[in-house]
Amino acid sequence: MQLRITTYNIHKGFSQFNRHMMVHELRDRLRALDSDIVFLQEVQGLHLGHAEQFDHWPVQPQHEFLAQDVWHSTAYGRNMIYDHGHHGNAILSRYPIAHSHNQDVTHLRFERRGLLHSTIRVPGWSQPLHCVCAHLSLFGRSRRLQMEALAVRLEKLIPPDAPLIIAGDFNDWRNRAHNHLAERLGLAEVFVGRGGRPARSYPAHLPLLCLDRIYVRGLGVATTEVHQGPPWSGISDHAALSASLFPE
Repeated sequence: MQLRITTYNIHKGFSQFNRHMMVHELRDRLRALDSDIVFLQEVQGLHLGHAEQFDHWPVQPQHEFLAQDVWHSTAYGRNMIYDHGHHGNAILSRYPIAHSHNQDVTHLRFERRGLLHSTIRVPGWSQPLHCVCAHLSLFGRSRRLQMEALAVRLEKLIPPDAPLIIAGDFNDWRNRAHNHLAERLGLAEVFVGRGGRPARSYPAHLPLLCLDRIYVRGLGVATTEVHQGPPWSGISDHAALSASLFPE
């Protein structure tokens, strides 16, 4: 059985430079990908100002609006909280999410970060699938501390042979995650195995930086894809990444 996954920094449902609200177009594009599990970053759980300003701003939190009628199980980790709302990471799944926990890995008070860890029961699989949606710091030292916190948590909580996916926006343009995280946990980056380096994903109209990643353990990689250029570049400032995986 192949499992199709996608990771995407959705920029709170706005195009680059916040010029246009794109949450409805975003929903259409995500559904067209037909992924089983979707890892989302910068998901707007609540924004009272946008709700008043835009006529078609969804009533539900963005992860519920995007998942409606397609992904029947969702998890949301609220990270950044302000007077008029909050945003964070989300996981959308066709299969039941048995458990979720949002790990606070904030290092700088003005840049709150969390790692959303969900356990998903995939039909026919002998073990639960562990999924972590990550959005790491813009600053190198903070990223190292966040990857260390994630590694410690996963080493304590899940068996070394359990299938694992860590996906999201790593902000890791210097590719330090390989040394700090991948080697320690026995992970493989899905694009590195096929092209020798992580995929370029930022900015979406002409990607130059390798910021977004998909790391796996206990899973083989059948296909990978970078969703860049039109229409994706009009939806967010990041490209979306997809991979088809199978249990080893």
